[in-house]
Amino acid sequence: MIDLTTDINYLKGVGPKRAEILKSEIGVYTFEDLIYYFPYRYTDKSRFYQVQDIKSDSAYVQIRGKFCCFSDEGQGKKKYLHAEFFDETGSIDIVWFQRIKWVKENIDTKKEYVIFGKPNEFRGEFSMVHPEFEELEKFNNSLKTSFQAEYNTSEKMKKFFLNSRVIGKLVQVVFKGGIDLIEPMPAKIMQDLRLLPLKEALFNIHFPQTVEKVEAARNRFKFEELFINQLALIKQKKIRFNSIVGFVFEKVGDYFMNFFNNNLAFELTGAQKKVLKEIRADFKSGKQCNRLLQGDVGSGKTIVALMSMLIALDNGFQACIMAPTEILAQQHFESITEMLKGIDINVRLLTGSTKTKQRRIIDEELQSGELQILIGTHALIEDKVQFKNLGLAVVDEQHRFGVAQRAKLWTKNINPPHVIVMTATPIPRTLSMTLYGDLDVSVIDELPPGRKPIRTVHYHENHRGKVYEAIRKEIEKGRQIYIVYPLIKESETLDYKNLEEGYEAVTKFFKAPKYKVSMVHGQMKADEKQAQMDMFVKGETNILVATTVIEVGVNVPNASVMIIESSERFGLSQLHQLRGRVGRGAEQSFCVLMTGNKLTSDAKQRIRTMTATNDGFQIAEVDLRLRGPGDMFGTQQSGMALNFRIANLITDGKILQIARKKASELLEEDPKLLKPENKRLATEVQKYIKASWGLVS
Repeated sequence: MIDLTTDINYLKGVGPKRAEILKSEIGVYTFEDLIYYFPYRYTDKSRFYQVQDIKSDSAYVQIRGKFCCFSDEGQGKKKYLHAEFFDETGSIDIVWFQRIKWVKENIDTKKEYVIFGKPNEFRGEFSMVHPEFEELEKFNNSLKTSFQAEYNTSEKMKKFFLNSRVIGKLVQVVFKGGIDLIEPMPAKIMQDLRLLPLKEALFNIHFPQTVEKVEAARNRFKFEELFINQLALIKQKKIRFNSIVGFVFEKVGDYFMNFFNNNLAFELTGAQKKVLKEIRADFKSGKQCNRLLQGDVGSGKTIVALMSMLIALDNGFQACIMAPTEILAQQHFESITEMLKGIDINVRLLTGSTKTKQRRIIDEELQSGELQILIGTHALIEDKVQFKNLGLAVVDEQHRFGVAQRAKLWTKNINPPHVIVMTATPIPRTLSMTLYGDLDVSVIDELPPGRKPIRTVHYHENHRGKVYEAIRKEIEKGRQIYIVYPLIKESETLDYKNLEEGYEAVTKFFKAPKYKVSMVHGQMKADEKQAQMDMFVKGETNILVATTVIEVGVNVPNASVMIIESSERFGLSQLHQLRGRVGRGAEQSFCVLMTGNKLTSDAKQRIRTMTATNDGFQIAEVDLRLRGPGDMFGTQQSGMALNFRIANLITDGKILQIARKKASELLEEDPKLLKPENKRLATEVQKYIKASWGLVS
């Protein structure tokens, strides 16, 4: 039996250089990694053709026969190798443009071969370029399969002759050496779901005989991946629930009631009341609150967060909000300070731009307990920031923070504080279950009364004059305008409208002193950026020309139009976020998607979706289908590994639901996975937790 933990360097046919490529390109470090490197598709090789059977509409064909009549053709860079391949019914021309010397050295005209490739027809004659070929004797001795597995490879791998076919041959070497694997899945689940045993599933995913067998193998591994993911999430949740004592916030006191009775300018929506009730129940339970608060742009998450913080203050604790950007942190500080006007609560802002003298005051007041609410960026999690008694930490736009960053907030008190993580990016159900299955989830699915749905329209570049005239009319009504660009400076490779060129065009059309235009982008100094933003927020400028730095956190109810230049460049989630900067007042608001004339099919789908609906969850589902889970959330992805080997969150929602149900049932019976039959499974779950969060449970 082969030791599957052996370094891939020692597999016959690999060696040091190829091993280095396999490790760096596809993460194959051991024999075991190789057999878990699954094919992405299969080619039907169940039929052998004769040369006379080839037709003009034939796709890929497989033929038995011999090579003959080799000749070098062409000159210089156009040189190629020509041969004929024949059987008892006729012959077909074969052509190689690359690896000519190797082909000559490795084909014996006396031996029979099997070739596989796509035939091309020219004037009634057939030829084949760069076919796969193998000696018939070796073909007959290889692991038989009716469907040839196709593996993803890179250009770098192909330079070292590590193409899909070679990967398949290396997998064969491992299987022929004999593999011995312990089945991690519990027998009862295997029986209930009729899952293929591990060794049989591995064989059939690489060397399937029938479509049914490959589907059974793929389903087994899809379930296993999602099952382990759900076990890890639910197990972590249970550990937190059972081992971490939460601060008990027993009362709703003067701070909360004063705000509710005197400062709350509008009636809370039913959804906001429901979510506050859920958070209040967490606070009274004696367990740590770990809640994901989802709410579409403009749904009123900040009010819910503030009222939750006031409950913490009423019970003698401090609270904080951590935001991913200075603009968003500043916006939270200003809006919360405004909402708390007249109530004696000490609120301060801490960012990377905070002056040393101000930081000293914040540090002192924080440690004495005089500072009650601290709002800031990543600066909050620096070691020198010490609270006297932090009871509630709110993390806004949480997907922009890694797990390690959020976990640092836990260390800001002897017992971890309650945690509420908020997102204005609606998360499809399957993604939510795999990313945040360890959190309780609350959704604010209703907008405040009086808000009118934003009207979204699409215009090509040649309608710019019409768009500018519409802007002029909105400004004459006293409204303000956002114009967002994807780039700061002109790019030689990307033909998109850029900010500097756009600013020039806008100021040329909307001339001073009648019109005033601000400009904001991420490369500006913090104080300069804030000054430009403040002018727009205060209504001193009519138009704000910006990059996506204003994607979240900017709240200007008087702004009624959002123009997104080169909108084909943006993802759906980002388009929806940008659109959410308008529609915050009682007046009708508009979002204008400007594009060039040539659009890809994906870009057309995004534009159609945006103009058809304002529903963030519907938009998120389309975004997931178009981009996949990794691209939706970038590289951090809340620290959770979403690079499943085979499971697909877009198509495998039903398997995920079954996996979650089975994981919950198993952990009810065996919370710590200590039973002998779950020993191997516990190891797999621990490996997953370590790989996903860098934690040890």
